[in-house]
Amino acid sequence: MIGYYIHHQGSGHLTRAQCICAHLGSPVTALSSLPVADGPFDRVVRLPADDQADRVVDPTAHDVLHWVPVGDRGLRERMAAIGQWIARENPAAVVVDVSVEVALLARLHGVPVIAMVLPGQRTDTAHQLVHRVADVLIAAWPREVYDPAWLGAYRDKTHYVGGISRFAGRRRFSRDPDSSPASVLVLAGGGGSEFTPQMVEDCTRRHRRYRWRTAGIGEWIDDPWSLMCAADVIVSHAGQGAVADIAAAARPAVLVPSVRPFGEQRATARALATAGLAVTVEELPRPADWPALIEEARHLDADRWRRWGVAGAAARAAAVIDRVADRSAAA
Repeated sequence: MIGYYIHHQGSGHLTRAQCICAHLGSPVTALSSLPVADGPFDRVVRLPADDQADRVVDPTAHDVLHWVPVGDRGLRERMAAIGQWIARENPAAVVVDVSVEVALLARLHGVPVIAMVLPGQRTDTAHQLVHRVADVLIAAWPREVYDPAWLGAYRDKTHYVGGISRFAGRRRFSRDPDSSPASVLVLAGGGGSEFTPQMVEDCTRRHRRYRWRTAGIGEWIDDPWSLMCAADVIVSHAGQGAVADIAAAARPAVLVPSVRPFGEQRATARALATAGLAVTVEELPRPADWPALIEEARHLDADRWRRWGVAGAAARAAAVIDRVADRSAAA
């Protein structure tokens, strides 16, 4: 049995877990406060929310951790539920995506930990702690495109598997390269973005040379694959899931990184720009700037998205996890 902790911010952590667990050889229990369907999971343990206190007191434990607010009953019940599950099921390993505190909890129970690492500047005390404690680290991007200096100290246990997309291996819809007007798909994520219906309305009114479409703005779309394949250019945030999905569709992109802790999306965007995979900007462009950005993206070689390593990435991550679990079970 493998435990898989899934962070509740946005939808990307859950989607990545579903992709990876579809390839695992061991049974998996999902641990999350998200409403998780069984899917590729054999069991689901629904965890209490960890932010139930009326006021937040010392959430970082004097800058050692990320989220352990004093006196929060939800946090206490959450950690107790995970501990009780570990004691009852004796898992061979626990995958953590992502939580320093859950990784430490599992390791304190004597369970091997596989930690997903995220882009950005992860040099604070809490991140250093989890990266040292974890038996294995998995980076869902290719090392040749993004190789942050802070991961160098853990190179011997870091596996760069490539971008993990729910659309990997899916047949791309055919599109007419000569269709007019050119289509622009504005893609928002479950974790929020700077894109709004008003922004798209303004662009539609100002820039009629393009056909503007949206996914996840105003109305959530469970499966935007056909829209992505049909787009001449995709405008998106720079979250790991969105970037991997764009790479799977192999479409030109303009990326506007959302503000995230530790500069996560900005680090990804800079790496992609340096590699010539996407056009990126530091902040939401002015309305008048969009045509130049879109045309710049249209001149990119979309085949270069192969460098993001989406093909087989989820299976590579699963193979790493299975090896850790097999070693633990055999010990």
